Amino acid sequence: MAMTMPSEPRTPAIASRLPEVGTTVFSVMSALAQQHGAVNLGQGFPDFDCVPALVDHVQAAMREGLNQYPPMTGVAPLREAIATKVARLYGHAYHPETEVTVTAGATQGILTAVLALVHPGDEVIVLDPCYDSYVPAIHLAGATAVRVPVNAQTQRPDFAALATALKPSTRALIINTPHNPTGMVWTAEERQQLADLLRPTDVLLLSDEVYEHMVFDGRSHISASGHAELAARSVVISSFGKTFHVTGWKVGYVVAPAPLMTEFRKVHQFNVFTVNTPMQHGLARFMADASQADTLSAFYQRKRDLFRTGLAQTRFKLLPCEGSYFQCVEYGAISDLPDDDFCRWLTTEVGVAAIPLSAFHATRPATPLVRFCFAKKDETLNAALVRLARL
Repeated sequence: MAMTMPSEPRTPAIASRLPEVGTTVFSVMSALAQQHGAVNLGQGFPDFDCVPALVDHVQAAMREGLNQYPPMTGVAPLREAIATKVARLYGHAYHPETEVTVTAGATQGILTAVLALVHPGDEVIVLDPCYDSYVPAIHLAGATAVRVPVNAQTQRPDFAALATALKPSTRALIINTPHNPTGMVWTAEERQQLADLLRPTDVLLLSDEVYEHMVFDGRSHISASGHAELAARSVVISSFGKTFHVTGWKVGYVVAPAPLMTEFRKVHQFNVFTVNTPMQHGLARFMADASQADTLSAFYQRKRDLFRTGLAQTRFKLLPCEGSYFQCVEYGAISDLPDDDFCRWLTTEVGVAAIPLSAFHATRPATPLVRFCFAKKDETLNAALVRLARL
């Protein structure tokens, strides 16, 4: 009897949950920058160290044996520090036991909130352009993302368009202030308009506030937590990585009313369960000095001004930057390439990496725009400006 030889091992075919998603442009551009020795002003991370005392606190926690699983919701001292900070800055009291959860970064907080609160068949409104994790999170929940473009001239929310987009099937709205990529900061008047718009509805608000401590020119961060009506229907997300220059630690937090947080935690416990223990204790001890983040706006405003002053000497056209650590520019006077091709050319031929704005839009914007990150050492920014001045 002839023996049947086994065929080559075969991986079964699958239907992708995110068929339209590939490697993020941030990873692509950072890899390209490294390959070509370019100054990386693309992906949003600092190239300078955090305050040494923060590392000291984490190391001390490790030496004290705080290295095992913490509570699923986060260690109590950090949740209490978060509640104290939010109450001090925005006037809203979240209960640290039932309304504060520590997350593995802000992106995990956003995904968990969407999976916990959005159901198949729901619609979720996002303002276009938006950070690139929002829409995939909505799709993973089986819901539909409804993109509402911001005002093309001002890059500000278009409330008439938002009102039109609201339907009985709308489950949630995701906003972001200070805004990535445009650097727009919501005003108190716009927050009130949003409260008026949502008042007759049961729409939930997911407010991404990871750049809350980076607002410029005397502005204040306008948190959803600071408005009683909005706070009652909001999940607010923030990031220690952004605030304390430790993006690689991937620690953030979410605050929300207890009924929303109960649902959030049901999902949180099964996708990460909990977050790095010694870093949580280190952050809590570091935050005991309530002023640690209070000088961050001035720190980044100086970097913004240095970078904008240099860019003003080039052929780029500067867009306003009210907050965050991103500067958007038009490049139409330099090239007619599409923005993704322009960013590749800028990286490989000029030696400066940027991010194309089309990565944040449903369709390529009519005006050619790219985004630079200025969360860099002064010498990094100056090196980039020398190269960009040649254009």
